[in-house]
Amino acid sequence: MAFATRHFVRAASSSSSAAKKLIVKHVTVIGGGLMGAGIAQVAAASGHTVVLVDQSDEILKKSTKGIEESLKRVTKKKFADKPEAGAEFIEKTLKNLTTSTDAVAVVHSTDLVIEAIVENQGVKNELFKRLDKFAPEHTIFASNTSSLQITELANSTTRQDRFGGLHFFNPVPMMKLVEVIKTPMTSQKTFESLMDFSKAVGKSPVSCKDTPGFIVNRLLVPYMMEAVRLFERGDASKEDIDVAMKLGAGYPMGPFELLDYVGLDTCKYIIDGWHSLEPSNPLFAPSPLLNKLVEEKKLGKKTGEGFYKYK
Repeated sequence: MAFATRHFVRAASSSSSAAKKLIVKHVTVIGGGLMGAGIAQVAAASGHTVVLVDQSDEILKKSTKGIEESLKRVTKKKFADKPEAGAEFIEKTLKNLTTSTDAVAVVHSTDLVIEAIVENQGVKNELFKRLDKFAPEHTIFASNTSSLQITELANSTTRQDRFGGLHFFNPVPMMKLVEVIKTPMTSQKTFESLMDFSKAVGKSPVSCKDTPGFIVNRLLVPYMMEAVRLFERGDASKEDIDVAMKLGAGYPMGPFELLDYVGLDTCKYIIDGWHSLEPSNPLFAPSPLLNKLVEEKKLGKKTGEGFYKYK
């Protein structure tokens, strides 16, 4: 596989830092978007000290407000009969959370850095390369990427043995799954620390090697693309395809509903990246219809129109 042959493994750093499993207490989350804020929320709610980092105070204020609203929704269910306990839970969680616009300054005392910024290899590499110079030797780096190669991100640092993937799912407070990605250089101790952290924040972790899309997206994206091809050929309408998969396979959404929910630009970005890695793989073939909709800025729910129209 082309993906596997592109591994570039540099000499790992001293293994002394991996002598014992790290118990993560302090977490730095880079990126205040939906994913980053969600990760920060579940980490803070489970007793971790968390710093959420983004480029501006304005973004961070919006992130914090979103976290507060999310916590209120959680407490309505979790503490339905105990409003005082719910209020205490929110207060305690928010006390565990601070924000910063200076990533370099806050990584000096962190155990785990989780990156959840824009899905761009170059931007992520630059971030990790910079933070690598300032984070303590024991600090583990992890990316929440859903489609990029963890190995290449790790190779932008000198701590390949302390680098892995932590792929959370949206919405983070609700979704129980975390994919823990182990590269050829990730030490067993680092891997175990990431698994333990995932369990500590209330998730059910699964393990996967550094392969395109990991487990869920590797199966899900080709499935959605095949639905588009089925529609492109005129074999069935998008409405009937959605109904068939919901009623025949028990899926909560049909593939076109899911495409619109995820974002057509996101799906195109993923499939284009995989196609560049394996151009002969028919599962990763681009779709003319998907490309056309993205070009027309019809990206799904977030723009009001994708395969369907939204009010």
